[in-house]
Amino acid sequence: MSAERTLTNFVRALRSADVRVSTGETLDAVQVVKLIGYSDKSVLKTSLRAVLAKSNREKQAYDRLFDLYFSQGQSKAADSETSTKDDNESGSEDGYDGFLDLATSGDDAAIDAALARAGQEVGLEDIRFSTQVGYYSQKMLKAMGVEEMETTLLERLQDHSPEGDADAEVMIDARKNMTTRALEYARTQFDIYGEGATQQFREDFLSKKRINEMDVSDLNRMKPLVEKLARRLATKHSRRRRRKNRGQIDLRRTLRANAGRDGVPFDVHWRQKKKDRPKIILICDVSNSVARYVRFLLLFLYCMQDVVKDLHTFAFSARLKDVGEILDTSLDGFEQAMEKVMHEAGWGSTDYGQALSDLFVDHWSLIDRKTTLIILGDARSNHGDPRLDLFEEATARAKRTVWLNPESRALWGSGDSEMLRYFPHCSVVSGLSTLKDLERAVDDVLTHYR
Repeated sequence: MSAERTLTNFVRALRSADVRVSTGETLDAVQVVKLIGYSDKSVLKTSLRAVLAKSNREKQAYDRLFDLYFSQGQSKAADSETSTKDDNESGSEDGYDGFLDLATSGDDAAIDAALARAGQEVGLEDIRFSTQVGYYSQKMLKAMGVEEMETTLLERLQDHSPEGDADAEVMIDARKNMTTRALEYARTQFDIYGEGATQQFREDFLSKKRINEMDVSDLNRMKPLVEKLARRLATKHSRRRRRKNRGQIDLRRTLRANAGRDGVPFDVHWRQKKKDRPKIILICDVSNSVARYVRFLLLFLYCMQDVVKDLHTFAFSARLKDVGEILDTSLDGFEQAMEKVMHEAGWGSTDYGQALSDLFVDHWSLIDRKTTLIILGDARSNHGDPRLDLFEEATARAKRTVWLNPESRALWGSGDSEMLRYFPHCSVVSGLSTLKDLERAVDDVLTHYR
């Protein structure tokens, strides 16, 4: 394998593990390899890490993949750049005549090189699932010529002679040993190329699965996925809130700054538009019907504290309670904090009107023109007074009002649902059934502050 192919395959493995490597960074890595080569793995690992990995999470993934990838002699193969093409044309494998000769040679380096060539020939870097390990290992054995040996093996078995049986036993052992080596090689290649892709496939499937259909095992896997999606949104929205509009000159500031130069505009000033930082008031119905959705929304926003610094969190079933201090804990303590929230605010008959009244009495001053109100709930208020007057006034005071409803639109207004009465006063009413819905909703809220 050439030096360029070795490096590009490694970059491909990093990308499959969700390490973001741009084309420019790849070119920088090529220059690094040209300068230091592959001979000193320790120096190579440190140098490439500085170019290819940025966050702590990416550095951890990089270290794991580097050790796996270059443990198979990739760097040695790249530096030597032997004429593999000539070897393939002559039908030899590092000087050994055929599969049996190679398998019984005891030359581990030659066997590893032959496995690497066979893996490259059958496209082993495309492996994506652990169930493909056996399939690819068999393809590798065929590429190395096992079928020719199997034909000879069948002939020896049909001889029914001591010599034929002895030869057959040698061939059977050789095939068994090489199959084991091929399986090990394919498993390692899956760890390099496929494990990250498999994880991404699982996460994509999980993010589109309805939250109310998840079992315990799904919920356990959701937390790292929520954190990952939140980090992605945080990166997207953690840009400067002040942006220069370079298409419009601030004429007054320009003339004032250049008054001492007879008005000649040496120092040009541009108009700047100041963007508000996100300010969110989150009101969550924590009754049994929607509690699971609340958990994910709070975790999502909790993971984005660097972007959403001004976050006020309230929970209710009957009476509204400020739970911001309860949730102001380390991420490791989030589950315990949520249990406390549910215990203190999750009991009682659901009453949206009472919750709005409590907001009016105790926290009304928090709502201003910079505020986005987010209400998460099904708007089922047990036929109590929904206090539309307070809700209308709150939405008039706020920048935007976003309602996230886990129920389908067909159920709005049925039974004790007040959703159709709240609906006209909302800026946005979104269905919330999957983690993707949640990601889109939070992204939309933050986009209006850019």
